[in-house]
Amino acid sequence: MAITGIDHVQVAAPAGCEAEARAFYGELLGLEELTKPAPLAERGGCWFRAGGQELHVGVEDPFAPARKAHPGLVSTDLGALAASLAAHGIDVAYDETIPGTERFYAADPFGNRLEFRQA
Repeated sequence: MAITGIDHVQVAAPAGCEAEARAFYGELLGLEELTKPAPLAERGGCWFRAGGQELHVGVEDPFAPARKAHPGLVSTDLGALAASLAAHGIDVAYDETIPGTERFYAADPFGNRLEFRQA
């Protein structure tokens, strides 16, 4: 038995989050939105694909954003991504604690922590 990869990660969001999730994850970050299976679609939320992995935005009630736990996303142009997020009013916090790794943290519209790393 062996684990061979990660299929998806999930972040939580409040009910009615779909438009903001699509604007942030789909439009701003450029992730491909996936169609949720019908039995799950009625629960709300959205699914996205980044390369071979998926990021699911799931409705949680009551909702509390993840401030420590986070998905780590990889970008081919970290500087341009940081500039785009900042231009949309999103705070970007670079972290240099891992030598040779260029990365920053930002939050999604729901306050969930996200890590972005240079490819």
